[in-house]
Amino acid sequence: MTKGKVYIIGAGCGNIDLLTLKGKRIIEEADTIVYDRLIDPRVLALGKKDAELIYLGKGNTEGGLIQETINKTLAEKALEGKVVARVKGGDPFVFGRGGEEIEEIIKYDIPFEIIPGISSSIAVPEYAGIPVTHRGVSRSFHVFTGHTMENGQWHDFSVISKLKGTLVFLMGIKNLDLITGDLIKYGKNPKTPIAIIEKGTTPDQRVTTGTLENIVEIAKERKIVPPAITIIGDVVNLRDNFTWFENLNLNRKKILVTRDKHQAPHFTNKLLKMGAGVEELPLLEIIPEKVDFTTIDFSKYKAILFNSPNGVKTFMDNIEDLRVLGNIKIGVVGSKTEEVLKEYKLKGDFIPEKYMVSELAKMVPDFTNIGDEVLVVTSNISPCDCEGWEKLYNRKFTKLVTYSTNKVKRDKKEMEDILNKVEYITILSSSTGEALFEAIEGDLSLLDNKKVISIGPMTSETLNKLNIPVYLEAKVYDTDGIIEVISNDK
Repeated sequence: MTKGKVYIIGAGCGNIDLLTLKGKRIIEEADTIVYDRLIDPRVLALGKKDAELIYLGKGNTEGGLIQETINKTLAEKALEGKVVARVKGGDPFVFGRGGEEIEEIIKYDIPFEIIPGISSSIAVPEYAGIPVTHRGVSRSFHVFTGHTMENGQWHDFSVISKLKGTLVFLMGIKNLDLITGDLIKYGKNPKTPIAIIEKGTTPDQRVTTGTLENIVEIAKERKIVPPAITIIGDVVNLRDNFTWFENLNLNRKKILVTRDKHQAPHFTNKLLKMGAGVEELPLLEIIPEKVDFTTIDFSKYKAILFNSPNGVKTFMDNIEDLRVLGNIKIGVVGSKTEEVLKEYKLKGDFIPEKYMVSELAKMVPDFTNIGDEVLVVTSNISPCDCEGWEKLYNRKFTKLVTYSTNKVKRDKKEMEDILNKVEYITILSSSTGEALFEAIEGDLSLLDNKKVISIGPMTSETLNKLNIPVYLEAKVYDTDGIIEVISNDK
């Protein structure tokens, strides 16, 4: 069998946005993905549907026997002819033991490539507003492991304490007292600034500052735990002016996205850019319907109404010739629906201020004549009172279902585990609210201390009927409106 290939990939330090483009491409193509404990689940989600995922995480340890298992697994899978992505936190060669893995696979003449990753030694301080070098403050930086060596030997602090640049210790929380004590012992100024950054570059990032002489006590008070890195030097003082990540609008806010799996990433990416921690658990599934448009006589319609982006997409995926819409007025609900329509080189003729299809129907008389026919493109469950509108507006309304919205059945335990990780729950439709209620099996205690955010009045009405308290309601009925009200919640 032809040998496969091993890619030793540095995945950055906890934030998927710090994964390199080449790393992303290889993960997407790999047959087998061998990964560590601190890899963002979204990185793993990039893999093929049939990719083999092998977790071999070492936790906060030196590695030992499990490193041997990793080495052998890489070789075995490559010898099976597979493309293997070895996904490691940070950079493979910055205390990543990537070299040991390569030493194993070259025994079998297995081809390999090394894909650099952004090391926590520089990225985590940057996310905390601390540059490792800065003109007039530090001309160099030095990176050390915070662990003792396997034979018990420790760093030579008589040399390290005399270095003029920034000192960076990775994985050194359990030895913090030894590090600070030896630096002071060998001449480092006890007043030297120091920062400890926990879970850097993630929404759980927490920064603790002090000096060499008091940081151990402060760390105990704040109950600092790994993963964390330690930065020592005057550059720590620059944090007062250089802090940026913690100033993002949604920093440290944990948000549950419940949208359909195909729509969730767009919403999630917006939240991530603003510093939020995001969990995705789709409660609805959007399924396009196959519509035979050859049976529809578009020439008889004077207006067509779209009440969602999904309606536009599924309609456009079915229609064969857009010219049949030439003289038809187009109404849309919401700015996002209008944006999607523009992607198909079409512009809406009218859009209501309130993002409801009933408001859209109310505008039809301004663009049509009595007796005209109107086509409403919608889903199987969207509120669409065609008979009522016909009586009100003297036009004939016809409903065209181009997609189905189905509830995703979730296990109560799965739901509980996700809810324990978040503060905010975003509900973007009435059916989503119903799906949430069904997923928790009506046990509203699971929503205690959770902030339910509703996209608008109709959704809020449904939630209230289910006795699910609405914490905030969007003023603009779209994802941007959801983000705005969460951003303003202090």
